[in-house]
Amino acid sequence: MREIEKEISEKLDEIEKKEGVRILHAVESGSRAWGFASPDSDYDVRFVYVRPEADYLRIDEPRDVIEWQLDEVLDINGWDLKKALKQFARGNATLYEWSGSPIVYRTTEDWNRIREVARQYFSEKSAVYHYYGTANSTLQEYLSGDMVRYKKYFYAIRPLLAAQYIEKYHEAPPVLFDELLKLELPQNLRAAIDELLEVKKITTEKEENPQIAVIREFIESETVRQKDIADKLADDHNKDRTALNQVFRSVIALS
Repeated sequence: MREIEKEISEKLDEIEKKEGVRILHAVESGSRAWGFASPDSDYDVRFVYVRPEADYLRIDEPRDVIEWQLDEVLDINGWDLKKALKQFARGNATLYEWSGSPIVYRTTEDWNRIREVARQYFSEKSAVYHYYGTANSTLQEYLSGDMVRYKKYFYAIRPLLAAQYIEKYHEAPPVLFDELLKLELPQNLRAAIDELLEVKKITTEKEENPQIAVIREFIESETVRQKDIADKLADDHNKDRTALNQVFRSVIALS
């Protein structure tokens, strides 16, 4: 095991011991999970945990998040199971990404059951709005000048491709950028992205470079298109919480 993975595993053990929780699922989130980390990218560790059953029967329930570490190398925080299930019910796209991350530090059979139940609650409308919003905020905040940080392009391209994937397949998109690149794209755009990926491997987080016209134009036009799609989608939230309540009760009964 690589040293960083060993350190992350030890941190998760420490969290369980000091917080009195059981970690159900722990993954890498962000650029490393997406497959386009910079040489100096940190590790974004996200986890879902469950407390002993008695903690859910208290008037003063403990906080539903654990913010464990944030420094230049490690960013570690997690959500309580109850919070996670509520977010699944709302169609929280970020949580679906945690669930689908290709870099898994720890998982359980309980999480496999939770993930299967969560499929019933995926909302196209919520997800497309999420990916549109991520791309649009990146465009407005980071991609308006003549010089840009190339990594920021991916923070707009990837969510837009994720939205296109939902449009085509009507399910939660894959987390890996390479999987999203299997979508049909204009040849000039694909070539520009391929070149950008190569440059990205040797470019640090804060380094700025000139705008790439074909990529900028795609981001601008596709952001507008996905906003229009999201606006027109019907509300598809599954409002029946029965399955989530059942899996919640079954998991805490074992904790």
